[in-house]
Amino acid sequence: MFTASARSVYTAPEASRANALHAGAWWLWALGLAVAASRTTNPLLLGLLVGVAGYVVAARRTDAPWARSYGAFVKLGLFVVVLRVVFSLLLGSPIPGEHELFTLPEVPLPDWAQGVRIGGRVTAEQLVFALYDGAKLAALLICVGAANALANPARLLKSLPGALYEAGVAVVVAMTFAPNMVADVVRLRTARRLRGRPTGGVRAVLQIGLPVLEGALERSIAVAASMDARGYGRTARVPAAVRRTTNVLTLGGLLGICAGSYGLLAAEGAEYGLPLLLAGLVAAMAGLRLGGRRTVRTRYRPDRWGARAWLVAGSGAAVAVLMIRANAYAPEALHPGVVPLEAPELPLWPAASVLVGLLPAWVAPKPKENV
Repeated sequence: MFTASARSVYTAPEASRANALHAGAWWLWALGLAVAASRTTNPLLLGLLVGVAGYVVAARRTDAPWARSYGAFVKLGLFVVVLRVVFSLLLGSPIPGEHELFTLPEVPLPDWAQGVRIGGRVTAEQLVFALYDGAKLAALLICVGAANALANPARLLKSLPGALYEAGVAVVVAMTFAPNMVADVVRLRTARRLRGRPTGGVRAVLQIGLPVLEGALERSIAVAASMDARGYGRTARVPAAVRRTTNVLTLGGLLGICAGSYGLLAAEGAEYGLPLLLAGLVAAMAGLRLGGRRTVRTRYRPDRWGARAWLVAGSGAAVAVLMIRANAYAPEALHPGVVPLEAPELPLWPAASVLVGLLPAWVAPKPKENV
C-alpha cells in the first residue's frame, strides 16, 4: 500500500501559486515535441504528436488569456499546410512523378528565369511531398502554441538570468501580443453577436480591427509605464575587468556551442562535438552569471524547479531523444517514400516514444476548473 506521502507524489495536486509548475518546464517539453516533429515526415507520427500536445493542453491549460491562443496556432498550422500545397501547385516541385493528375496553364517566363515555372504539370508525388512538408511545419507551430498556452510568460521572465532580463522583457511582450490579440478578437466578436451584428465579412473585420489595435496601443503604453516604474534598463557599475571577462566568456561560449553543434551534426566531427558543446555551455553560463551583476533587481517568490518540473521537461526530452534514435533503426518508417508513392505506416516503437509526451497530463498540477 502507498503511504499518504507516496500518494501525493503520484497524484497531481490542485494548481496554486505555491506549487505552480515552472514555466521553463513547459517550454522544454514543447521543444522536445518540436524536435521530434522535425525528425520525421510521416503524417501519422506528426498527427500523433499534435494529438499528444492537444491532449496535454486540454488537460492542463487554465482560463488565462494566453491559454486561449492554442486554437489560433492550430488554425495557423492548417493554413501553412494549405499554403504549401498551393505553392507546389502554382510553382511546381523538383520531385519527379509519374502519376499526373492535371495540367495547369503554364506562364511563359524570360530566359533569365530559367529553372522557375508557374503552372504546368501537376503530379500526385509532388502534392504528397508538399503535404508532408507542410504537415511537419504545422506540427512545429502547434508544439510552440502548446507551450504558449501552458506557460505563464510573466513567470518565465522571472526565471531568466539577470543578463538576459531586458531582452527577456521584449520577448515576453512579443509572446503575449498574439494571445491578447486573440482574446480581444473573441471578446469583440461575442459582443457583436449579442448585438445582432454580423461577425463575418470584410466590413466586420474592419470594424473589429480598429478596437483591437486601440487595445494593443493601450496595453503598450501601460507596459511601458510599468517597466519604467520598475527601473527597466538601469544597470549597476561593475569593474572593467569583470565586463571584459563577461564578454570573453559569453562570446567564447557561443562559439563553442556553434562548433560543438556542427561537430555533432557532421559525421567527421563526432569526436570533438560533444566536448566543445559542453565547454561552450559552461562558458556561456558563466558569462551570463557574471553579466547578471549589472542588473539591479530582486526576485519576489522565485519559482522552484521541483520533481514535477523534472518529469515534464524530461518527458519532452525523452520524446526527442527516442525519435532521433529511431532515425537510426527505422528511417524508412519515419520518412515514407514519395517516389514511388508509398502508403505511410505507423511504426510501433516511434509511436510508443511519442506517447511518453502524455506524462504532463498526469503529473502537472491540475487547474482549478479541471479538478
